[in-house]
Amino acid sequence: MKRSEKRTAIPRVLLKIREQNIDNENKAKQNDFMNKLIQLSLAFLVMASCVSIPKEEQPGEPWELVWNDEFDNTGLPDPEKWGYEYWPPYMVNGEFQSYQGKRLENTRVEDGNLIIEARLDRYNGSKYSSARMHTRDRGEWLYGRIEVKAILPEGTGTWPAIWMLPVDDQINGLGWPASGEIDIMEHVGFDQDNVHASIHTNDYNWPSGTQSSSGQYIEGVAEGFHLYVLEWSPEKLDVLVDDEIIHTYENEGRWQAWPFDNPFYLILNIAIGGNWGGQEGVDESIFPQQMVVVYVRVYQNPALY
Repeated sequence: MKRSEKRTAIPRVLLKIREQNIDNENKAKQNDFMNKLIQLSLAFLVMASCVSIPKEEQPGEPWELVWNDEFDNTGLPDPEKWGYEYWPPYMVNGEFQSYQGKRLENTRVEDGNLIIEARLDRYNGSKYSSARMHTRDRGEWLYGRIEVKAILPEGTGTWPAIWMLPVDDQINGLGWPASGEIDIMEHVGFDQDNVHASIHTNDYNWPSGTQSSSGQYIEGVAEGFHLYVLEWSPEKLDVLVDDEIIHTYENEGRWQAWPFDNPFYLILNIAIGGNWGGQEGVDESIFPQQMVVVYVRVYQNPALY
């Protein structure tokens, strides 16, 4: 009996081991299947999120799309692409508004467009509220073609801007303006339809009255969409409106005049008043005012990397 019992005990142990091995194999197969399913799902989501840009809207060679927002959601802007400044009035440039974030009254996506809205609503103790959105930590680029298609606000006291600042604001151990600023578009409401492009560096900047700047009359900037573009290479910066160059800034080969071999991020905002926008006061009858953006697209030239 002992011999027989001993013989029958061994197969049971082996059976348990075999069953455990089969169970482990099944679990491994299930895990492998789930991993593949997750990978396929992610691939599908990536493909689904890729917007097919009409050929006539593409800049052609050598540009390749690396980042974009077509604003095809509804509600608040995509937090994976946009952040906000939360600033009180007079934080910069003597501007009258407070900057708010994640507040639908000031920033929202509707009907396929981004809306940045400046309001006279006395929100949180501030007479005016608005928004200053940025791609910092979400979209940062060294060289490229940056496109923003937008309708601008109008009216005395408004000061919308499409511009860029460096990721490292202490380039060469110095802050602004030595670290650089690229103003793709600025518009002040008391000078309707004149858009401005400016470059600020250690040697050329507005506090010293030496900034590199150009203005261009563009009829109907508050009535229809216009395309505001920066083309940025190691040799120069070109600012364009509707694909016509309105300003060029060339690399002089000195850091004091060229801090633009470093990554920058994009900013969209509407200021109210301030040391430029408020030079002729603020017309309180105009509010609310909106910047409407149909898309933001960033292209790069692979040959530069």
